[in-house]
Amino acid sequence: MLNVILVRRVAIGLLVLFAVWILWPFYSVPTGSRGVVTQFGKIVGVESEGLAVLPPWQKLSNFSIRAEQADIEKAEGSTSDTQPVHVSMTVRYSIAVDKVAEVFEKYSHDGNLSSYVQTATQEIFKAVTAKYTAVDLIAKRAQVSLDISSALREKLAIYGAQVINIDMRNFAFSADYMKAINEKVTQEQLKLGAENKLKTVEAEQKQKVAIAEAEANAQKARADGEAYSNLTIAKAQAEALRIQNAALAQNKDVLELRRIEVERVKADRWNGALPAAMYASAPIPFMQIK
Repeated sequence: MLNVILVRRVAIGLLVLFAVWILWPFYSVPTGSRGVVTQFGKIVGVESEGLAVLPPWQKLSNFSIRAEQADIEKAEGSTSDTQPVHVSMTVRYSIAVDKVAEVFEKYSHDGNLSSYVQTATQEIFKAVTAKYTAVDLIAKRAQVSLDISSALREKLAIYGAQVINIDMRNFAFSADYMKAINEKVTQEQLKLGAENKLKTVEAEQKQKVAIAEAEANAQKARADGEAYSNLTIAKAQAEALRIQNAALAQNKDVLELRRIEVERVKADRWNGALPAAMYASAPIPFMQIK
């Protein structure tokens, strides 16, 4: 009898545990996820992070909204001048919170949209590169990256994803075309160097001409100054002679007075010695007798 009671209690305990396990109403939604609640396969709600209590006829599926990464090893395209181009890209994205139910229903039960992102990236890369020539694609790489990012954000929004950032790597053309581009860049650099050298030579020549002109102007200015000074002196001397001549013309005694002064100076300086030789026409000292 005792054994029968024990068996019944064990059986009842097992049934209770089984019922609790089947009908367990408590669920946990981890950080960075949302809980999609379904009832007989139909989405009836979305639970936030933390504890969720559901009736037994509903099911909760955890859906990640964390940032995911999609690697595109070789996105291929063609420029408007039919040059093939490829690039490696990494796209980081996450699922918009308000799109969880839609993405769960249409695209992914766990939030991984890598395949959709890769396909969309390939399409966008082809569409954007077709708008540029090969040269512009290199020269305007920042603008190309911006165009790809903008178009990809719009495209992935259809799938409920939002782009966090895009990393473009190994942007390249065919080996032959890259060689041609490098040669062209080298020629452009050489041309630019020659032009800069020519400009330098021209600037030096202009500087030399300016210096020569400045020196010539300075010499001319000095010559003009000297000529003006000489002219002024000559005018002054001529004016002095004119005044003297005018004075002599008005008074004849002035010239005689000057002669007497000269003779007096000679007499003051005579040392008393007579000349040893005399010319025939030379005056004899102290022999002037009227």
